[in-house]
Amino acid sequence: MRYLGLIAVIVVAASVGWLSGGNNSCCLRAADGAAPATQPATSQTAALPTLMDFGAKTCIPCKRMAPILEELSKELAGKLVVTFVDVSVAGNMPQARSHGIKLIPTQIFVDAAGKELWRHEGFLSKEDLLAKWKELGYEFSGK
Repeated sequence: MRYLGLIAVIVVAASVGWLSGGNNSCCLRAADGAAPATQPATSQTAALPTLMDFGAKTCIPCKRMAPILEELSKELAGKLVVTFVDVSVAGNMPQARSHGIKLIPTQIFVDAAGKELWRHEGFLSKEDLLAKWKELGYEFSGK
């Protein structure tokens, strides 16, 4: 009887198409929700590098990332665009699929021209995020 529950979990995970791969990431799954929560690019933000974070408000590693993303957004305003895409909102699933998101959180580093520079699946500390940007040739100083 105990195995029936395990089999059901595996079948559900497989039917969604995503299986988790570690302690620092969550499965991506479709859910009902409202319209996308992302901000459209403006002429002011279009010429800036962007950190895109795909996650969900119920995902533990994503919850740990949220205050880091908020800090970076405030500290680096005018230098870096930080966006969060909540994949648990059904309207955001096409965007997640178009970016090939398999696990959450996933961070995608994008240059000012819109070219993807690097991506990471799982939790990243503020220090690790800034170190990666520096490695990619972007050195941001806070306020």
